[in-house]
Amino acid sequence: MSARLVEIIVPDAEVSRTKEIIARHCSRFWQEPVPDGLEKFSCLVASRLIEALIAELDRNFKNIAGFSVLVLQVEAVLPEIPELEEIASSPSGESKPPSKLEIFFTRDRISTNELYDDIEASLELRPNYLLTVILSALIAALGMRSGQTAVVIGAMIIAPLLGPTMAMAMAATLGDRSLGRRAMNTLVVGILAALAFTFLLGMFIDVDPLVPELRNRTIVHPADIALALACGAAGVLAFSQGASLSLVGVMIAVALVPPIAAAGLFLGSGEEVLGFRALFLLATNLVCINVAGIVTFLVQGLPPRNWRITSGIFLIWLLILLLFVGLVGGRFAIGADNPIFSSEASLPAAETGYR
Repeated sequence: MSARLVEIIVPDAEVSRTKEIIARHCSRFWQEPVPDGLEKFSCLVASRLIEALIAELDRNFKNIAGFSVLVLQVEAVLPEIPELEEIASSPSGESKPPSKLEIFFTRDRISTNELYDDIEASLELRPNYLLTVILSALIAALGMRSGQTAVVIGAMIIAPLLGPTMAMAMAATLGDRSLGRRAMNTLVVGILAALAFTFLLGMFIDVDPLVPELRNRTIVHPADIALALACGAAGVLAFSQGASLSLVGVMIAVALVPPIAAAGLFLGSGEEVLGFRALFLLATNLVCINVAGIVTFLVQGLPPRNWRITSGIFLIWLLILLLFVGLVGGRFAIGADNPIFSSEASLPAAETGYR
């Protein structure tokens, strides 16, 4: 993860300019001729310097025929390259060694291009995506109904919701409208499909609202908001460092799959109030994940294309989050047995203990 092999192909006429650019970002590279009047440079580049190198190459050569860049992961480098031990000198020529604080805050993430490549396949509306979303929701629903936590965890492992969820936060950070629309469409279709099938399941099986696994999805606690924020931040941190999407996806699915499954079960069994409360938890978690995701992407150094668009979208998500926090806070201020917020209010008095 700490280094990448970057292969750059340029026309012979651009060799000199290419060498100057490469020398500003790495200390070890090789040059070899390739057919059709082209030259290939192979460079060992520290991961944190990939973004700047690709951006400078794109600015200089994107309209030149024959130019291309290929980024490959490197498992090991011997001997070590200097850039992996300390921050490279700035392009202005400053040779002052970096402080420990500067080294600590250096971002070690994959490049924006690699993030796009990692997330691209997960945004396609294919039968496999829909089938996996539906099956994960059904498994979670049945696991919660019977109180089997292990089954619910298994459902979260297979849920493919990480891609569109991370893509929404990434699109907001970059100001990429096209990516945002694709992510929104994929996520909404997946959620609606899961809701539809768990709704049908709820019509044909008995659903006990007192089962803790189900009941907990009808009340939003401050801890739930903190959990969703932590899931969003942890998901982005792992995703931006190239971790396996399947492993990272569990952090996101833990905040999305159970509320979807619970909402479908309750709505299908005729418990509309409880179903809408579960949907409120789902909406709260989605907002938290996006707020935390945008902040974490910015901390990781993901460069917005337009700060006005990025800040505008972030403020909208933040205002919605504050509204939800106010609603959750209101529940505790007016009492947990209020029918607007508490699932206990819709249960018989003999079952809840209230008289």
